[in-house]
Amino acid sequence: QVQLVESGGGLVQAGGSLRLSCAASGLTFSNYALGWFRQAPGKEREFVSAINWSGVNTAYADSVKGRFTISRDNAKKLVSLEMNSLKAEDTAVYYCAAEASVARHPSGARGHYDYWGQGTQVTVSS
Repeated sequence: QVQLVESGGGLVQAGGSLRLSCAASGLTFSNYALGWFRQAPGKEREFVSAINWSGVNTAYADSVKGRFTISRDNAKKLVSLEMNSLKAEDTAVYYCAAEASVARHPSGARGHYDYWGQGTQVTVSS
C-alpha cells in the first residue's frame, strides 16, 4: 500500500521560511517523479513544483520560482520543499504526489500523478 505523508507545515509570518517534507512508503521510490501541489480555500489545486526520478531535473510554477526549492533523497524515500520569502498568497494546504515516471522531465499536470498525500497546512500571516 502506497503512502505519502507530509510534514513541516505551520504558521509563519510573511517573509519567513518553512521546509515541507514528504515520506513515501510502499513504492519503488526511484521509479517515481514527485510533485508538490497546493490548494487554497475556494480555489482549485494547483501545481507548485516537481522533480524527476533522479533529482536532476525540476520544475516550478512561476509564482514560486526563485523562492521555493524542491529536492529528493532516494535512499531515504523523502522529497522536500524549501520555501523562502513566503507571502500571504502562499497560504494553502500543500500536497505531495507521486507519478510513476522515469522521464527526463517531471510533469506539472495534476492528472498525471498516481498517488497523493493527505496534505499539510501552510499559513502565512501578513
